[in-house]
Amino acid sequence: MKAFSRRRKAILLMLADTACIVLAALLAYGLLENYINQPAVFYIMMIGITAGIYLLVGGIRHLFANLPDYTGVNEIVSTVRTLSIAFLLSAIISTGLIRLVSMRYILLMYFFSMTFIPGIRIIWRGVHEYHEGVTQRMRTEDKGKIRTLVVGAGEGGSIFISSLMRRPNAIEIVGIVDRDESKQCSRLMDIPVLGKEEDIPDLVNELHVDQVTIAIPSLKASDMERILDICNQAGVKVNQMPKIEDVMMGKLSVNRFRDLDVCDLLGRDEVTLDNELICDKIKGKTVLISGAGGSIGSEICRQVTRFEPATIVLLGHGENSIYQIHKELSGRYGNAITIEPVIADVQDRKRIFHVMEQYRPDYVFHAAAHKHVPLMEWNPLEAVKNNVFGSKNMAEAAKAAGVGSFIMISTDKAVRPTNVMGSTKRLAEMIVTALNEPGQTNFAAVRFGNVLGSRGSVIPLFKDQIAKGGPVTVTDFRMIRYFMTIPEASRLVIQAGVLARGGEIFILDMGEPVKIHDLAKKMIKLSGYTEEEIPIIETGIRPGEKIYEELLADRSALERKVYDKIFVGKASRYPLEETVAFATNLENLPAEELKDTLINYACRHQ
Repeated sequence: MKAFSRRRKAILLMLADTACIVLAALLAYGLLENYINQPAVFYIMMIGITAGIYLLVGGIRHLFANLPDYTGVNEIVSTVRTLSIAFLLSAIISTGLIRLVSMRYILLMYFFSMTFIPGIRIIWRGVHEYHEGVTQRMRTEDKGKIRTLVVGAGEGGSIFISSLMRRPNAIEIVGIVDRDESKQCSRLMDIPVLGKEEDIPDLVNELHVDQVTIAIPSLKASDMERILDICNQAGVKVNQMPKIEDVMMGKLSVNRFRDLDVCDLLGRDEVTLDNELICDKIKGKTVLISGAGGSIGSEICRQVTRFEPATIVLLGHGENSIYQIHKELSGRYGNAITIEPVIADVQDRKRIFHVMEQYRPDYVFHAAAHKHVPLMEWNPLEAVKNNVFGSKNMAEAAKAAGVGSFIMISTDKAVRPTNVMGSTKRLAEMIVTALNEPGQTNFAAVRFGNVLGSRGSVIPLFKDQIAKGGPVTVTDFRMIRYFMTIPEASRLVIQAGVLARGGEIFILDMGEPVKIHDLAKKMIKLSGYTEEEIPIIETGIRPGEKIYEELLADRSALERKVYDKIFVGKASRYPLEETVAFATNLENLPAEELKDTLINYACRHQ
């Protein structure tokens, strides 16, 4: 029903735009009637030519896929560009080739169309917002408003409060707090600034506050944690305002308010991509992602689709996860992008070669791998088969199909590995970089540390332990790790992918390392508990774990910085035949001997 509704809106929009062009033509004709010598049929032909070109160009540019319910600046700019292209082409045809009508008529028709078509989108959005407001009011009129204290009397707070005031909603702003002395006792949008963050506990009691909403988009992690401590002390729920773009578009429903998570307290800066370069490389191309249903793979899929590839191939072994990401992307992009779900095991060489030959992608992001360290210690041969030979199958199939660039997702655990998982990833790096040859597929690997919230990471484990009342288990209080958010890692992988020239091992700047013990403390605090209520206990290092991880065996081996947070490491190249022969021989060894032999070999080949 949702797909039908979206299609119907697109058709209505096309009809409305066509009607606007016809109306613009009639007005232009009426104003210039005394100056017109050509037969009226010429002007009717002009309407048909212009409307036809506009609909064709709009379809190519996916103009009608962007529904006008939330029309913003980007949609208006896209509409203006499409109109300009359409009228330029019709002017060339009508005046330059067959001389149907005068240029004065075309310019006047263009002026009216530029008024009517963007205008109808703005009116559409206004009607939609009014309807949403009425619906929201009907839903909430019998319920009490959520009494909200806003943190931040700056630009973020101003945008947030003014957007709330423009439409009915379930939020009642009772006051503002701000640490800026000059803003005390002032008013913002007629809402009083009642004090500073330290006054939150008293204000919560006096004003019967239900929630505290942080409206400072650029707030530092240390300040975020300080406010969280104050709100925990006051026993009040704390969240963040919706994303700025959602606020600007009027999407202010209660479920869009973001709860704080551990990422907010770790202070990771937003990644800025070279969108123009990535769009130039990926738009209209075919991109294949292996492990597309996993944490990193699925996020790469989400990020890649922003750059309008023609086709995205979702390759994975788990049918449920591939179904979920396919459903998500299909619902978001409809027919604008061809989305192909492919169930395949990277260990199935024949199948992988067939898939590569069938789709012949321009880019391959190879994220499929076994990543769980203790499980791979117990299943070393499976790690070799999947991570080493699976990567070999993917890379060789990509080369045979003439893929432009092949980017393998690697890990900091490949550096001086003490475990099976890291060792297999190092062998995979060696195979992938060895396959690189000038003038053929660009092969590269991207190496980074832990990602927050990925499947198998400590974040879901800690959340589960806290939900059960504790204790939270940390293997060693000294243990430190590099952390990055899933979107941040995925964006940098894509950026590295379009920068790859072949043979590189890219190293992502993971920032400052984080003590796992400190991470556990922050998560307990986020949940509104104290360490007395949820204790943290030390359980001992698991098989294959290190106290700390590295991104390079030798920090001086960083060759150059190619982009913000992306470096190239000096990668030693090893003969492909030697690496493959070694990996093949591992299959004949007992499990313990296999582990020792594998780890020693990977450590010697850094």
